[in-house]
Amino acid sequence: MRISRRTANISGGSQFGREITAVLSDASRLIVGWQEWVALPELGLPALKAKIDTGAKTSALHTHYIEAYGTPKHPRVRFSVRPSPDVGGLEVSATSDVVDRREVVSSNGVRELRYVILTPLSIGGRQWPIEITLTNREHMTYRMLIGRQAIRSDMLIDCATSFRQPKLSYQLYAGF
Repeated sequence: MRISRRTANISGGSQFGREITAVLSDASRLIVGWQEWVALPELGLPALKAKIDTGAKTSALHTHYIEAYGTPKHPRVRFSVRPSPDVGGLEVSATSDVVDRREVVSSNGVRELRYVILTPLSIGGRQWPIEITLTNREHMTYRMLIGRQAIRSDMLIDCATSFRQPKLSYQLYAGF
């Protein structure tokens, strides 16, 4: 088993900092490739191919239909997702609370005001809540981008490989 050491400078409340060393075994890390199979279980999306994009601050999910509803104090959104660009006719509808609306600058420089939702992300059997912006990514290769804010401190991105975690399948949508 390989052991990794990470040193962090921690402020101790005085003028002097303390150094601690965190020891993480490879078994405790979540090692992902630059593209991975992910799931958004609370949205009814058991399998999506996502790009791990350290150049993006926030995560983004492709939605081809978005409708806001609810009250100003409790805004909600309903939306539809086509999880696979290759499987025509496959569409999943979902609803969620809106936690924010943010202006996001896309990779091509276009500014867009997007709805932000909070939902659990599942990769390799681990699950944690992330913020996701909803946008139309119809002409993009990946239906989802995982941005820096969603990357956990125990994750290691192996940018030389793809799909380090167990393969999911669009067959999980059978019966939708």
